[in-house]
Amino acid sequence: MNYQKILFSVDGAVARITLNRPDKRNALDDEIVSEFGDALRGAGRDANVRVVLVSGAGKDFCSGADLASLQKISGAGIEQSIASARVMGDLFGEMRHHRCPIIAAVKGRALAGGCGLATACDIILAAESAQFGYPEVNIGFIPAMVMAILRRSVSEKRAFELITRGEIVTSTVAANIGMINRVFSDDGFDMAVDEYVGQLAAKSASAVSLAKGLLYHMDGMTFETAIEAGIQLNAITRMTDDCKRGVERFLKK
Repeated sequence: MNYQKILFSVDGAVARITLNRPDKRNALDDEIVSEFGDALRGAGRDANVRVVLVSGAGKDFCSGADLASLQKISGAGIEQSIASARVMGDLFGEMRHHRCPIIAAVKGRALAGGCGLATACDIILAAESAQFGYPEVNIGFIPAMVMAILRRSVSEKRAFELITRGEIVTSTVAANIGMINRVFSDDGFDMAVDEYVGQLAAKSASAVSLAKGLLYHMDGMTFETAIEAGIQLNAITRMTDDCKRGVERFLKK
C-alpha cells in the first residue's frame, strides 16, 4: 500500500513501521493512526514476521496529537470526537492483541499521544537523550486511553503524578520507574536496537506469541483463574513444533 504518513517495510523476520512526518515531529492525526493500524495488520498476516519495530523519522519519535486536527474535531460535536478517539483506542487494542511483540525505538521526544503510542508497545528501547511525558494537562486535556496501559507499567501513584503534573522525564528516570525497558547510548543506539530486535526475533515465534497472549489475558483474572489459564497454555505449548524441537535439541547436548 502507498502510505502517505508512515513508512513500512519487512526485512526478514522484522516488520518496520516508521512515523514519517518529521516536519510535524511525527504528530498523530486520524490518517497516520489509520495507516499505522493497516501496516500493523499487514505485519500480522505475514507468517515470516516475528517482531514489529516502531520508530519515528527525524529527531523525535512522536510529539503527540496534531493539535490543529484535534481542534477541528473538537468543534464538530461529541459523536465525531468519540469516533476520532476510538481510532486511537482501537489501535491500542490491536497492539495489545497482536501476535508479535511490538518494540518502540525512541529517539528524541515521545510526548502525549506519542508517549502513549510507545507505552502501548510491548517493549520500549530508548536513546539516552530521549524524553518521555504526558503534558496534556497543560492544555486542559488528559491522556485518557493510555491510562489503562500506563497504570500497568508503573505504580498507580507514579502514573497519577505523570498525568496530573505533565512532567517530562529523562530516559533514565523512565527506566527507573518501569516506564521503559532499556536505555542505550545515543551513538550506539541503532546498532543496539538491531541487536536486541534480532535476538528477540530468533526466539520461538510460537512461544513468544503464546506468552504475550497469556500475560495480557491475565489482566483482571483472579489468582486461581490465572493459574488455570497457565495450565491450559502450558499443555498447548508442549504440543507446538518449536517446543518439541527445542526439547529434542536440549536432550541431545
